[in-house]
Amino acid sequence: MSTRIKSGGRLIDRTRKVSFTFNGSRLSGFSDDTLASALLGSGQTLMGRSFKYHRPRGVVGAGSEEPNALMGLGQGPTFEPNQRATTAELHDGLQAESQNHWPSLSIDVGVVNAALSRFFPAGFYYKTFMAPRAAWKHVFEPVIRKAAGLGKAPTEADADRYEHFYAYADVLVIGAGMAGLQAALEAGRAGARVLLVEQTPHLGGRLLSDEVEIDEETSDAWLSRTIVELQALPNVEIRTRLMGAGVYDHGYVTGYERLTDHMSDHMPSDERPRHRLWRIRADRIVTATGAIERPLAFAGNDVPGVMLAAALRDYVALYGVTAGDRTVIVTNNDDAYRTAIALKRAGLEVPVILDTRDAAIGPLPRQARDLGIRVELGKGIATVKGGKKVEAVEICSQAGEGTVLETIPCDAVAMSGGWSPVVHLWSHCGGKLVWDTDQSHFRPDPDRPPTGHDGAGFVLTAGAASGALHAADTMPDAVAAGRRAARELGFTPSDTAVPTANAEAEEPLQPVWMMPAGASYKLRSKAFLDFQNDVKVSDVQLAAREGFESVEHAKRYTTLGMATDQGKLSNINGLAVLADSLGTTIPQVGTTTFRPPYTPISMGSIAGAARGPLFKPLRKSPMDDWHDANGAVWEPVADWRRPYTYLRDGEAQHEAVHREIRNTRGNVGVLDASTLGKIVVQGPDAGKFLDLIYTNMMSSLKPGRCRYGLMCTENGFLFDDGVVVRLAEDKFLCHTTSGGSDRVHAWMEEWLQTEWWALDVYTANVTEQYAQIAVVGPKARQLLESLGGMDLSREGLSFMGMAEGDLAGIPARVFRISFSGELSYEVAVPACYGRALWDLLMQHGAPLGVMPYGTEALHVMRAEKGFIMIGDETDGTVTPHDLALGWAVSKKKQDFIGKRALERPDLTRPDRKQLVGLATENPATVLPDGAHAVAGTNEYGGPKTIGHVTSSYYSPTLDRSIAMALIEGGANRMGEVLEFPVDSQTVIRATIVDPVFYDKAGERQDV
Repeated sequence: MSTRIKSGGRLIDRTRKVSFTFNGSRLSGFSDDTLASALLGSGQTLMGRSFKYHRPRGVVGAGSEEPNALMGLGQGPTFEPNQRATTAELHDGLQAESQNHWPSLSIDVGVVNAALSRFFPAGFYYKTFMAPRAAWKHVFEPVIRKAAGLGKAPTEADADRYEHFYAYADVLVIGAGMAGLQAALEAGRAGARVLLVEQTPHLGGRLLSDEVEIDEETSDAWLSRTIVELQALPNVEIRTRLMGAGVYDHGYVTGYERLTDHMSDHMPSDERPRHRLWRIRADRIVTATGAIERPLAFAGNDVPGVMLAAALRDYVALYGVTAGDRTVIVTNNDDAYRTAIALKRAGLEVPVILDTRDAAIGPLPRQARDLGIRVELGKGIATVKGGKKVEAVEICSQAGEGTVLETIPCDAVAMSGGWSPVVHLWSHCGGKLVWDTDQSHFRPDPDRPPTGHDGAGFVLTAGAASGALHAADTMPDAVAAGRRAARELGFTPSDTAVPTANAEAEEPLQPVWMMPAGASYKLRSKAFLDFQNDVKVSDVQLAAREGFESVEHAKRYTTLGMATDQGKLSNINGLAVLADSLGTTIPQVGTTTFRPPYTPISMGSIAGAARGPLFKPLRKSPMDDWHDANGAVWEPVADWRRPYTYLRDGEAQHEAVHREIRNTRGNVGVLDASTLGKIVVQGPDAGKFLDLIYTNMMSSLKPGRCRYGLMCTENGFLFDDGVVVRLAEDKFLCHTTSGGSDRVHAWMEEWLQTEWWALDVYTANVTEQYAQIAVVGPKARQLLESLGGMDLSREGLSFMGMAEGDLAGIPARVFRISFSGELSYEVAVPACYGRALWDLLMQHGAPLGVMPYGTEALHVMRAEKGFIMIGDETDGTVTPHDLALGWAVSKKKQDFIGKRALERPDLTRPDRKQLVGLATENPATVLPDGAHAVAGTNEYGGPKTIGHVTSSYYSPTLDRSIAMALIEGGANRMGEVLEFPVDSQTVIRATIVDPVFYDKAGERQDV
C-alpha cells in the first residue's frame, strides 16, 4: 500500500505536521505536501471514480496532467469542485472530498456501469437516445443531466475576491525548469525586461527530482546559483504559482496565479485576492514548459496504484511517499530505469523491470542490474490484477497476444511510454507541429512559428518543450532561445560559452501504443487511453470502423481528450491507435486542436472584480438622485437605469403612466433623455463616411439641421436609428438608442479601421459627457423661454433645427425634434450642468403644470404616433421597407451598408411581414406583446402564424387600446380582421389599421 517512507522528501518539512480531512476522515501530512502526496502518505490510494464506468481510480501523475485525482476542496462559500490533488497544496484545515460516487468512495452503486460496459461502447449515446421520441423529455434528458459532470456545483455564492493584473515584458519565459531558468538568464543578462513564470511553488522543474551535472557542479548548486543571479537582476521578475494559461495574437498572454489557496489563514474576509488573472503583453514569448510522460495502454492500467514512472519518482524524491512497497516497472525507454533506481535506493522493492525492447544496455539499465533488479526484455503486462488496488501483474510477451507467462505479486506499477513535449502554448496561436520519428512525439516546427503582424515569429520554445529531452540537448537549446529573443528585440546577448549539462546517456525508445502488440479484444477493452472519460483502445478502434476517420470526429465520438486534462496523457496514444486502425501514420492522422487555457482556471479569476454590483456597472444620469427621491420606478435599459414612471401616493403604475401622458399632451412634461447615445463624427470625410453608414443621405445636411437616420447591417436588416445633427461643415453628432451607443460606436470604428481606413474621419463616444432633457408639450416653448437666453420661436428654431447658446446662463445645444408628436425640444448641456437645468425646469415649469414622465409614457406616446422603436419593431430580420421607412433609404447614393442586400429578391417580396396598426374589437382589451396572428392552416394542419404584435398599450389619449404588428403583406390588408389566440380559451380579434393613431398630419409638433 502507499505509505510515507523514512528518506527523501526534499520539499516537505517533516517538523511541521499539517492536519486535513478527506471525506470526513481526519488525516495528516507535512508542510509543503500536495494533497495527493499527503493522501498517499496516509495510505489512501483510492482517490476517485471515473466518469463513465465509475471505476476506482487513484493518482496517476504528479502535476497538472493528472486526470484521476480530482477533488472538491473547501466548504460552503469557499467550495471549489474538480481540483487536482496533485497541484493542490496542503494547508492546515484543508477539507477535501472525492467525487462522482454514491453513497461512498469505496462503495459506489454507479460501478454497475462497468459491469454493463459492453452495452456502453464509444458513441452509444448517439444511438441509444433516438427513440421513442417522447422519452427524451421525461426520461433520457433528466437522467443525462443528473449524470453530467464529475464534481458538485457550488450551492453558495463565492465569498472570495479575485482580480486582474496587467503586465508588460520584453521577454516572457513560461516555465522555470533548467531550460526556462537559463533562457531567462540569457535574456536578462542582455538587458531585456524579463518576466519568468512558474505554475508550481518551486523553481527547478525536473532538476528537483533528477540529478544533472551542469558545468561540473551538481544541479542543486547550479540551481541555487542561477536563482540568486536572476533575483539580483533588476530587469527580471520571477513569479511562482503563476501558470501560462493561453497565448494569443500579438504577444498577448493570459496567466493564472493562485495567491492564497495554500494559506491556512486565508479567509474570504481578507483583502487578499484568492486568484489573479494576468494579462500580459510580451514582444517575445519563450515556452519552457517541459514534457509530459505518456502512459502505456495495457489491461488494468487504470487500477489505483498504477502510475507514471516519473511521477512515482517525484513522490519519492520530493515528498518521501510511495504508491507501494513492491513496484513493477514497465517501460519502452531508459528513463523509467531512473524510477527503479530511486525506489531501490529508498529501500523499496522492485521485483522486475519489464522492457518492451529487445536490448537495454545503456548506463541506466546497467545501474539497475547492478542494484540487483531483474530486467525482462521484450516483455509487457497482459493485465493488472486488482480492483481498488494493485494486487499483481501478469507478464506476457510484447510481441504476442497476451498469453500469461508469469504472475508477479505487487502493490504498485510504474509505467513509461516515452515523453511528449508540452506544445499547447506554442499551438494556441497557430504554431505548427512536426512528427519526430526518432522520439515518437510531436514537437514544434521552428520553421512555422506563431507569427505577429510583421510576419516574425513571436513564440520560441526551449528545452524539452522543443523536443530536446536530454539534458545535454536541453541546455544549448535554452541558451539559443534566450539569446535569440533578446537579439531580435535589439539587445546584445552574451557570447560566452554555453554551459554543459550531463546526465546518463539514453538509448532510443521503442514506440509502444498497445500492450501487448496483438492484444485480444478482452484485453483491449480494459486498456484505457483517457482515464477520466473511460475511453479504451477498443473504443478508438470502433470509431475507426464506423467511419470516424478524422481525428476531430473520432475525438467527439469517443470523447477521447475531452476530459478536464484535455488529453494531456491520452492524445498521442489515441492518435497512434487511430492511425493503426486506419492503416496510416500518426502524422497523416494529425492532432486535435489545442485550446486555452492550458489547465482549467477558476471562473472567479475570469470575472475578476466584475461581480456583484460590478458585474455590470450601473450607468446613471446626472439627474438620477432627483428621480430616486421623487418616486421613480426604475427600469433597466442596457447598462442604464431609467425611470419607468413616477409614482404618487395611492397610485398604481398604470395610473401614473396615464397621468404623465395626459399632462404632457395637455401641458408640459420633461424627460431625462441623457441615456441616448451621442457619437461625434468629425473630419474632412465625415459626411462621406456617414453616407456609407446610414441608409439615407447625410452629407447634404446643412449645418444646424437635423435628420432622422437608419443603420442597417450588411444583410440589410435595421439595427439602430437616431437623429443626426450637423454641427459644422466637418462635424456631425449622431444620436443612437440608449442601448446602442457602445455597439454603434464600435461598428463605426470597425468599418473605419478595416474597410475605409483611407477616410480622414475621427469618432468619439460622448454619451456620458452630456445630459439631455426633453421638454415636451404645448407649453414647452413657453417653459424654455422663461429661462431666457435663446430665441426658440418657431421662426428662430424651426422643426428639425438645432441652435446653440445659453439657457439661464447654462451653455446649451437645443434640438427641435419630437418622439411624442408634440411640440418638443431636446436640450443638451454638459453633464455637470444637467441637474441644475433640471431643477430650473421644474421650478419655472411649476406654474405651467410641468411634470416628469418616464419611459412607459414615452413608449405609449411614440406608439400613438406610429414611431418605431429598435428592439420592439425590429428583431434582426426586419428591413426599413418592412416598417414603411423606405423614404429614409436613399435611391441616389451609390453605396451604403446593406444596400445590395436590400435589393435581394427575398427582401423585396410583397408578402414580407410589414408594419401595421391594430385596433381591437373591444377598445378596453389590450393585446399581449408578442401575440401571434393566425389565418388558415399550416403544413401540419394547425393554425398558420402570419405575424405578431410588436408593441401594445392602452392609450389614455385615445381612450382605447392600440397596437402595432408585423403582418405578412400587411400594407395590402387594411381593414382586415385578424385573430390572435392568446390561450386555449381566448381569441382576441383586431382590425388592421394605419399605424399612426394620433395627429397623422403632424400639426401638433410643428407649432
